[in-house]
Amino acid sequence: MSQFTYRPARDELAYTFGGRIPVAHVRSGDVFTVHTEDCFGGLVRGPADLPSQVCQMPYLNPVSGPFFVEDAEPGDTLAVHILSIEPTRDWGVSATFPYFGALTSTSHTATLQQPLDERVWVYDIDRTAGMVRYQATASDHTVDLPLDPMIGTIGVAPGAMESRSTIVPDYYGGNLDTPELRAGSTLYLGVNVHGALLALGDGHARQGQGEAIGVAVEIATSTTLAIEVIKGIDAAWPRLETETSIMSVGCARPLEDAYRMAHRDLTAWTVDLCGLQILDAYQLISQAGRAPIGNVCDPNYTVLAAIDKALLPQPRPAYRDAHARLRGLSHTVAAGGSR
Repeated sequence: MSQFTYRPARDELAYTFGGRIPVAHVRSGDVFTVHTEDCFGGLVRGPADLPSQVCQMPYLNPVSGPFFVEDAEPGDTLAVHILSIEPTRDWGVSATFPYFGALTSTSHTATLQQPLDERVWVYDIDRTAGMVRYQATASDHTVDLPLDPMIGTIGVAPGAMESRSTIVPDYYGGNLDTPELRAGSTLYLGVNVHGALLALGDGHARQGQGEAIGVAVEIATSTTLAIEVIKGIDAAWPRLETETSIMSVGCARPLEDAYRMAHRDLTAWTVDLCGLQILDAYQLISQAGRAPIGNVCDPNYTVLAAIDKALLPQPRPAYRDAHARLRGLSHTVAAGGSR
């Protein structure tokens, strides 16, 4: 097991999955720390920094990487366990954009209503207290919310020599924007190209389900990962595992197609792990499952289908028990002191 830290310079940030030269090589069992920028590249720092004025398309939602994973080949699955996500600043930002978000017209849903005002909210982050402070811009109302760091964008290179914007979520991962991508979770991604080419960024101090406004509490992070290549097992869509749950991810428009994709995959995964007959699995998920929404603003929408492991009949370990092994690596790293 090797350990290292990667801190990109500004001109090393990536804005696509695929089409980039690797920044480092890693192997199964490696644990490494990646510094990531926020979705604005650190350029929005206060109320006067309107994103339309200080940011430029397509240079939004940068990721750090990609990392070439030795021995990862198409047809394999890359397991990525998130050991920790630490904000690297004591503030985060959110914003409204004209023609962006769930409650406004867009270029695809065209109406005669006026665009939303562009506005920036700055959140104070207290890492010691584990709190994020909301401050209204038009009154003195404040609310302290729990700090719940997550990675909004993480994925591997798509197949067929494609290069895809980091704003898009799809079968290779990308801008999934689900709060379930927090410390302690293992993400399973199907490998599409030699070396997988893993990249990540777009940290959030917290985010509500659906990310209705289109922007979370955006932060720069120091994120520590442990990885493993599972040979000869493919994952058609991203999957997540925690100590208590398994989850499948669907990304599509319209929203109901993302819902269907996630639930079809979770049903198939449940059949595979537990040996239930398919309609029995479908019935159990229908009555006991959950469907947390990732985002409803990006080029594709993200929906998860989740079920508690405790409700499944003696499930066999997923992906040869990769989650438990990688979680064990996190304990090894913690016992070894600072990285």
